[in-house]
Amino acid sequence: MGIKDDAVEVRAQGWRTLAALHGSIETELEKALQSAVELSVVEYTVLDALSRQDGWHMRMQQLARATALSSSATTRLVNRLEDRGLLTRILCADDRRGIYTELTAAGQKLLLEAKPAHDETLAAALAAAELVPELEPLVKALGALQGV
Repeated sequence: MGIKDDAVEVRAQGWRTLAALHGSIETELEKALQSAVELSVVEYTVLDALSRQDGWHMRMQQLARATALSSSATTRLVNRLEDRGLLTRILCADDRRGIYTELTAAGQKLLLEAKPAHDETLAAALAAAELVPELEPLVKALGALQGV
């Protein structure tokens, strides 16, 4: 293996470590959110993303980017959440082709109920990951990104 190959392997190992950390955290969050409020991680992510917007709405394309989902997967997810009364879709006033997804009062209420379970589980999962030698540097780097 040459130097170039070594660099590729280092990046690949970094990616595998990040994927392992993400997978373990997501598994714990999924269990906690399902148990607490019957939400999946991606459903929580949608409600959380919408709650951070002025007026609690986003265009569908923005929501797809925020959740790292395809347009069709985002549409299916929005349909499910709309059926549950947690969000609604409205036409954009200045662009009739544009559709906004907006958090409802019920969606905001459920998000507030889910937030403690989410935050406690995330903190516990990160603390547990920090005890794994391969994950410790990554967990510390995440804390440094936010100045924690």
